[in-house]
Amino acid sequence: MLSYDYETELLKAFVIVDYQARQDKIVSQIKQVATNISAVALIDDDLLEEVTSLVEWPVTLVGTFDSDFLNVPAEPLIYSMKDHQKYFPVTTNDGELVNKFIFVSNIESKDPQQVIFGNEKVIRPRLADAEFFFKTDQKQTLESRLSTLESVLFQKQLGTLKAKSERIAELSKVIAQQLGENSEDAYRAGLLSKTDLMSDMVLEFPQVQGTMGKYYAINDGEASTIAQALEDQYRPRFAGDSLPEANIGCAVAISDKIDTLVGIFGINQPPKGDKDPFALRRAAIGVIRIIIEKQLDLDLKVLIDESIKLFGGVKGDKLSNESTASNVFDFIMGRFRAFYQEQEIAVDVIQAVLAKKPTAPLDFDKRIKAVSYFGDLPEAETLAAANKRVGNILAKFNGQLYADFDSTLATEQVEKDLAITFKAISKKVAPLVADKNYQTALTELAQLKTPIDTFFDNVMVMSDDEAVKINRLTLLNEIRNSFFAIADISLL
Repeated sequence: MLSYDYETELLKAFVIVDYQARQDKIVSQIKQVATNISAVALIDDDLLEEVTSLVEWPVTLVGTFDSDFLNVPAEPLIYSMKDHQKYFPVTTNDGELVNKFIFVSNIESKDPQQVIFGNEKVIRPRLADAEFFFKTDQKQTLESRLSTLESVLFQKQLGTLKAKSERIAELSKVIAQQLGENSEDAYRAGLLSKTDLMSDMVLEFPQVQGTMGKYYAINDGEASTIAQALEDQYRPRFAGDSLPEANIGCAVAISDKIDTLVGIFGINQPPKGDKDPFALRRAAIGVIRIIIEKQLDLDLKVLIDESIKLFGGVKGDKLSNESTASNVFDFIMGRFRAFYQEQEIAVDVIQAVLAKKPTAPLDFDKRIKAVSYFGDLPEAETLAAANKRVGNILAKFNGQLYADFDSTLATEQVEKDLAITFKAISKKVAPLVADKNYQTALTELAQLKTPIDTFFDNVMVMSDDEAVKINRLTLLNEIRNSFFAIADISLL
C-alpha cells in the first residue's frame, strides 16, 4: 500500500496546512521585505493572526503610496492600512511612518508588479478619506464642538457627554490643585476631553479618539500640556499600556475613570460576573496604576466624595444608590489584590494591608512593600503568631483596658523588660509611621521578638489579679496596635 502524506501533497498544490508554519513563514517574509527597504514593519499580533488565517500560500510584497499623505497624522493612516486593507505599515528605525506598506498575497504571481499595482490602487482612496477628514476637522475648533456633545448620551440616567465633560473638568481641577499643577489647564483639558468624538476622523476611526484630540488641540493653539492630556485621558487602555505622560493628563485620566465608576455604581449597575459593559474593572485598575506608578499623593475617598458632589449627591436627580461612596471604594480596593498578584506579591501580604483599608493607593503601595520586606525577616513568623495570639486573647476579653500601661502594676521582671523595650522602640516607630517610612518602622518593631517570646514563656497574661491582668492586656494591645498601624501582620 502506498503511503499518503497529506501535508506534502497539499504543498504541491500551494497550500501550507500547518498554521504555525504558515505564520512563521509570513513573519519571516515580512521582516525580510522590511530589511530590503531599510524599514521596520509594524507586526500587530491580531492582524498577523487574521492574515495567517486568510492565506494558504503566503507571498509577501511591498507597495507604495503618495508621500503627501504623510502630512496626515500617522495613527489614522496606520489604522486605515491595518483595519481596512490588512496591510502591515512600516516605519523608519526612529518610528516615523514611511510611504510604504507590506501586504501578504495568496498567490505566487508571474507578474507580481500587477498585484502590487492593484493594492496601491485600492489603498489610495482609503488614505484620501483620512486626509479629507483631517483637513475638514481642522476647520472647526474643539471648543466649538462642545455644544454638540449635548446630543450624545453618556448613559440615559447620567446625562450627556457634555455634562460628563463638565464633571471631568471640575474634578481634574481639584486633582491638579492637590498635585500642585496648573488647575486651569487641567480644567480646560477636562472640558475638551470628549470633543474630538464629534470629529469626522474619530467617527470613521474610533480607535484614534484622544489622539486626534491632541492633534486638533495643537492646531487650535491650545497649550501643549492640554493637548497631551487629551490623548492621555484614555491611558492605560489595557494591561501593560503606557500611562499619561504628565500630571495634567493623569488628572484628566483619573477624573474620567472615577466619574464613570461613581456614575455607574450610583445607578446600581455594578459589574456582574464576567459582564462589565462600562469596563469598570479596567477603570479601577487604571486609577490604581496611575496613582501608584506616577507617585501621586491622592486619596481615593476624597476623589470619590468630590465626584459624588459633582453628580449632585446621592439624593440628587442622577445618583440613587446611597451606598455609592462605599461601593466604589470597596470595588477599587478589590482590584488591589489582582494588581499585586500580577507582581507576584504573596496573598497574605496583600490581605494584611487590605485589613487596614488605606485610602491612598500610594500609601497602600508603601505598606505592601514594607510588609513584603518584613515577611522575609527571621522574626516575622514569631511576631505574626504573637499578634494573632494577642488578638485572640483580646477578642475574649469583655472588660475595659487602661488608657496606658502602668509600670507600677507590673509584677514580673520580664514584663517590665518588655514594657521598657517597647517604650524605647515605639518612640522611634511613631515618627517613622507618621512619615510613612513603614519598612524601617517594621524593622524596629522586629526587635520585639525576643522580649515577647520571653514574656509569653514566663508570664501568665490572664492573672487572677484583675488589675494586673488588665495592665498586661493593655501592654499587649499597645504592642499590637503599633504593628496594626501599618498592617495586620497576624495574617502573615
